[in-house]
Amino acid sequence: MKDDVVMRLLREVKAGKVSIEDARVALEDAALTEEAFDAAVNHGVFNEVKPGTIVRASLAPSGDSWLIIMVGLWGILWTLYWAGALAYGLYQQWDQQLLAFNLAMTLLTLIIMGIVYLKYVLPDVVIVKHRRNKYITSHDTNSWKKYEV
Repeated sequence: MKDDVVMRLLREVKAGKVSIEDARVALEDAALTEEAFDAAVNHGVFNEVKPGTIVRASLAPSGDSWLIIMVGLWGILWTLYWAGALAYGLYQQWDQQLLAFNLAMTLLTLIIMGIVYLKYVLPDVVIVKHRRNKYITSHDTNSWKKYEV
């Protein structure tokens, strides 16, 4: 999906390499009926997949952005600040309310970093697993062994 013709054409229009009119002319012959659209949507949504199949979302955002790197650095610096203030406050025997505030700010910064990591860095991958039927062996009395003590 990342490298198909439509996405490449949209990127070229965004970069200014191709005009909007040329893009419309290039996509003029593309036709999609309502039945084909419904079949494509239902194929991905309602078909049973085999166990162990890895389903990927190809529209996952990239974690290579400078904004994501800056948010990570911002989060590390503020986490170190609030955790350092908490440690210093514990050493200096600050009031419990101020210590709780520093702990809450440390945890909040870590949570924000975790949310950004899950949303923009971690790839969208789902491994489909199904529960297997239980196998119960039959009680074959001929295979039993008689032990005597």
